[in-house]
Amino acid sequence: MKKLYDLLVNLWFLKSKVTNFIKLSLFKVKTGKNLKINGGLFLKGRGLLEVGDDVTINSNYFFNPIGGQTFTSIVVGKNAKLSLGDRVGISNTAIYCAQEIVIKNNVLIGGDCKIYDTDFHSVNIEDRLAIPEQNIQTKPVFIASGVFIGTGSIILKGVKIGENSVVAAGSVVSKSIPANEIWGGNPIKFIKKII
Repeated sequence: MKKLYDLLVNLWFLKSKVTNFIKLSLFKVKTGKNLKINGGLFLKGRGLLEVGDDVTINSNYFFNPIGGQTFTSIVVGKNAKLSLGDRVGISNTAIYCAQEIVIKNNVLIGGDCKIYDTDFHSVNIEDRLAIPEQNIQTKPVFIASGVFIGTGSIILKGVKIGENSVVAAGSVVSKSIPANEIWGGNPIKFIKKII
């Protein structure tokens, strides 16, 4: 029975690797060396996606159960740019880039996080009812090197997170965070400096 299980798991891994390779090729993703994708990655959009060296993306609860029953989904809209630096680690995270998201080197993003540079919809009812919808606000997101984002956190449009800072689990980040600080909560607030 164990041999059959191992065989099925290996076949599933092989299928995911082949499918991910095809997706990366079709979407013309610029990848560095040693990209490791564990599980099936969801990719969509016609924008530019650049991935640095030694990046690891977990996209299945088998590889990181903290994210629950989620997977990694990356959407890069037309004329948008998403950049992942070297040695970035992502687990079961949703990234939606309508304008620009920059994630620098050595950033770790915990399970079931969400990073959005757009509101998706206008706050004005007339704009939401228009076809196509109008006046949707977008602002770039910048995450500096060495940042750690705890599980279940949401990073919203226009946010800049400074070097080496930590976002506590379950936080909603709607304003920028300076370097070398720990912030957490909903709404997010300063907790302490990192020594």
